[in-house]
Amino acid sequence: MAGTIPPQRILLLRPSALGDVCRTVPVLTSLRQTWPEAEIHWVVQSKFAAAIASHPALTGVIPFPREAFRGSWRRPMQWAAVGSWLRGLRAIKWDLAIDCQGLARTGFMLRASGASVRVVDRAAREGAWLAGTRRVVVPEGVHEVDRMLALAEDAGAALSTDDRLHVAQTDLTWWSDTVGSRGRYAVLASTSRWASKAWPASHWVELGERIIRDGHAEWIALPGSSGEQTVVAPIAAELRQRGIDVIDYSGRTSIGQLMALLNGAAMTVSNDSAALHMAAGLGGRCLGLFGPTDPAIVGPWRRPESAIRATLEPGECPAYRDTSLGDSIMRRLSVSDVYARLVKLLAEWKA
Repeated sequence: MAGTIPPQRILLLRPSALGDVCRTVPVLTSLRQTWPEAEIHWVVQSKFAAAIASHPALTGVIPFPREAFRGSWRRPMQWAAVGSWLRGLRAIKWDLAIDCQGLARTGFMLRASGASVRVVDRAAREGAWLAGTRRVVVPEGVHEVDRMLALAEDAGAALSTDDRLHVAQTDLTWWSDTVGSRGRYAVLASTSRWASKAWPASHWVELGERIIRDGHAEWIALPGSSGEQTVVAPIAAELRQRGIDVIDYSGRTSIGQLMALLNGAAMTVSNDSAALHMAAGLGGRCLGLFGPTDPAIVGPWRRPESAIRATLEPGECPAYRDTSLGDSIMRRLSVSDVYARLVKLLAEWKA
């Protein structure tokens, strides 16, 4: 859109997943840097809205109630609600809309927005590319953030590297009141939606013990969703048996409180999960553990040192959705190697 009338109303489409929402922030900051007077609204799943709602570059959030709309094509009673939501989206009369997700549902939103300029990745899946007026060819193998930034650049935005997340004041107050007085702590984000991305529980216990015994932290925080409590609880129990001060936060924090917890941590070690991408945007004091997924594409952006990957055999190309993998690849990452990388990072963060 360079050389044309600047867009006044911009729609950013990235509803999910939580980690992907967090790492879409450079697109937002690029748009704001280029068009400081524009209104910029972001369609995001209702339950993830807190991750970006406090960002100063954002004019507003448009919550997408995915759970309420799930399977609506099979439930005629839901059609009216979906139609009403889409009409509300279209009513704003967007000048520019960018689909950073590239799936059927966001492609449908992109088309329904009625934006005069609709930008999408030419390789978007499920036919989503058909909704675009500008279909951007992005080189294969680039980092996911760079892929999304290519869409913003095609729309005329000057690119920003600002990936900072912003924590709401209410959540910072929660942290100050409940966590801040306990001293220096490490967050170990031991959970993952996919078993193939999960480091073994025994490894987390050993890592936590080394962190405390060597004086890098005074206590351990273990985050997780309510559905992950059965994964986190045994790790917490084993650490306590070894005399480690630990708090199990699984199922006990909102997204905003999790952000505050990560923001105040001396370090975060995480599987390839939302907690890692949050930590990357909250000061970058993080180390991500990778196995079947490639950190060059989905790791902490512009922080290659903050990712460590299990060794793959020549020609091995595992798919993280392959349920037969279990933790077989992640198990190849030794505690010693992870700890050595963490100690090196801690020294660099202090420098």
